Amino acid sequence: MKVNIDIDEKYGETSISIQASEWTEELEEIVNVIRKSKQQRLFGVDEDQTVLLNPSEIDYVYAENRKIYAVLRDRKLELRMKLYEVEELLIPHHFMRFSKSVIGNLNQIERFDLSFNGNLCVYFHSGTKEYISRKYVNPIKEKLMMGGNADGR
Repeated sequence: MKVNIDIDEKYGETSISIQASEWTEELEEIVNVIRKSKQQRLFGVDEDQTVLLNPSEIDYVYAENRKIYAVLRDRKLELRMKLYEVEELLIPHHFMRFSKSVIGNLNQIERFDLSFNGNLCVYFHSGTKEYISRKYVNPIKEKLMMGGNADGR
């Protein structure tokens, strides 16, 4: 890979341009690094306490009754954000849409079970489980086969 950096006062803001013949895992990693550099913090609310969340500890995030929740190994915390906002924050951390109301952490997946209606049941390392809608099964499989599971599990 060739890297060109041009530093000059004539540029108003930093701009990154990547030229490639095809999308690769290496490009995916570069984009993830760039996105992580400007990450906002993710906070969960547990009763009266606000908790700083580490994305790698979250199994999945879901919407229910107009509220958004993050599911961790041993608890569920409310997030005071919209689901699409959480998704934008978590995509660089290997999260993908599982259904209209669920975003899951690909690095926490332990195994899959195919259900009778074409959905996949995903089991996480923590023991929690969630379903992937048929619409999202193929993109998730492709991402995992491309190396979406970054921690080698």
